Amino acid sequence: MPPLEPSPIDHLVDVEVEAEDWLDVLPDAVEVVTRGVTAALDAAKIKDQADVVVLLCDDAEMRALNKEYRQKNAPTNVLSFPAPKDMRIKGVLDHLGDMALGLETCAREAKEQGKSLKNHVLHLSVHGALHLLGYDHIADDEAEAMESLERDILKTLGVDDPYAVPTVITPKDRPKDQHG
Repeated sequence: MPPLEPSPIDHLVDVEVEAEDWLDVLPDAVEVVTRGVTAALDAAKIKDQADVVVLLCDDAEMRALNKEYRQKNAPTNVLSFPAPKDMRIKGVLDHLGDMALGLETCAREAKEQGKSLKNHVLHLSVHGALHLLGYDHIADDEAEAMESLERDILKTLGVDDPYAVPTVITPKDRPKDQHG
């Protein structure tokens, strides 16, 4: 990853590794998540020191969280839980909320999309942090604004556009060899 300018604010990103397999498949998972969350907070120009807690868990835990909080009985890649407004004290530590990332879903998606797990986790960390800041993608205009910001943030981290449709060149689409 390219070096980043130091964050102007020393945000607190507490990454809890519940599923140790995370560190087997992505040894620098804690650093990757911290970089993604911090980049999102910096891009949103958060002026006060912010606190975000991130849980790195397995799909069984993600399924349980998704079922309890979203009534969806399936694992997902990332969940964000914005903190209640009364936990945000201006000028003091601003607890923005909690996030969770599910290992098996993240790894499967990265493979299916032809991305490195590191870049996919960076993207999902940025995406989840933006949800904590109030961004959403339910309406088309909100989705466009959020995805545009994600692209800009990820570009600073050296990550390609996660929403770009990959171009697949089939043998019939390849230029013909001019020598035969």
